[in-house]
Amino acid sequence: MLRSALEGITVIDFTQIGAGPTCTMLLADMGARVIKVESPAGDMARGMGPGRIGDDGALYHAFNRNKLGVCLDLKTPDGRAAAQKLAEGADVVVESMRPGVMRRLGLGYEDLSSEHASLVYCSISAYGQEGPYADQAGVDGILQAESGLMSLIGLPGSEPCKVQAPVVDIVTGYIACMSIVASLYRGQRDGVGEHLDASLLASALSLQQSSLTSYFANRVAPEPMGSAAPYSAPNQAFQTSDGWIMVAAYMPDRWERFCAVLGVPELARDRQFAASQARVKHRSELVALITDVTRTKRTSEWLAALKAQDIPCARVAKYDDLDGHPQIASNGLFVNVAHPEYGSIRMPGFPVNSASLNAWGFTPAPHRGQDTKAVLLSVGFSEEDVRRFESSGAAFCHREQTEPTGSYA
Repeated sequence: MLRSALEGITVIDFTQIGAGPTCTMLLADMGARVIKVESPAGDMARGMGPGRIGDDGALYHAFNRNKLGVCLDLKTPDGRAAAQKLAEGADVVVESMRPGVMRRLGLGYEDLSSEHASLVYCSISAYGQEGPYADQAGVDGILQAESGLMSLIGLPGSEPCKVQAPVVDIVTGYIACMSIVASLYRGQRDGVGEHLDASLLASALSLQQSSLTSYFANRVAPEPMGSAAPYSAPNQAFQTSDGWIMVAAYMPDRWERFCAVLGVPELARDRQFAASQARVKHRSELVALITDVTRTKRTSEWLAALKAQDIPCARVAKYDDLDGHPQIASNGLFVNVAHPEYGSIRMPGFPVNSASLNAWGFTPAPHRGQDTKAVLLSVGFSEEDVRRFESSGAAFCHREQTEPTGSYA
């Protein structure tokens, strides 16, 4: 089962905010023992809004379930020594520092793999480990802009818009996770590891696979089109009397059925709209004609009529609509993570085999330094070492513990 697929794999997580924590959370969801290493100040996501859960931002809880939490100051000799010791016994290291920082700390791929040939080491950065932009800072929104993705978003003539969900961060995390699992498989076969270079830039470009390929084919830059798809019509949101409905009725047979549902069957035979490319060419006229009709009925009425004819459609949902969504509930796509202090924390779960995998139950994101002592003891440091580290500021312990709190320790 996926929930235990990575049991026995230890991951050291030197990442924060979005992309890296997404990657390591997915590994933890599949059973890996993930040790999250934060600075004593903590992951920056702890201080970010708008939602708050306890003392931390909801963003931190969103990406850090099922992990153990350790706080080390990597700027101190003892903090670096402790981190090196943790990495010695790991199968995977994931880091999201600027290129070169981990190497300067003695925690780079070359440093750690010299004694550990099968180590899988994944670096996640804005622009990649090499090249003229490698040292530049970048976050999700910056890479939405830099990659051209932002040029696709919004309405014609509108100011630049971004996808509000951090899609570049999240897809980078998924790509990094996929690459790590593939590299672990290769390591089992060949006994070797490798250094994986995942970047927000590469991920943002991969999100635009179809539009960039089209651009290179005809050198015509796409423009923002709101909810419409540049390659087909009708394939966009239309206003109803009480909201909006998204319709994809561009295939020939569905186009004819759509016109029949609208009560204008003659539109399917109109030479301006009969063929797919003709509908794309005359999109504005088509949209005006369709909207005149869709505004006459409620969203629920159109949904019933269109679904009866097997025409893909959906209401344009708001977040308020999702918690009771029957398909989301049936597939177990949301999980409630039980927190001993903050109660139930609701969030999206693991997206594959969701109903069975998410039913196992997840452990909440750790408090800052929650498992520092227990984890350091588990790799051979003594009680006296831990006290010394804490006294010098090289480590931070949230509370006295003898066993890690995570269920995959």
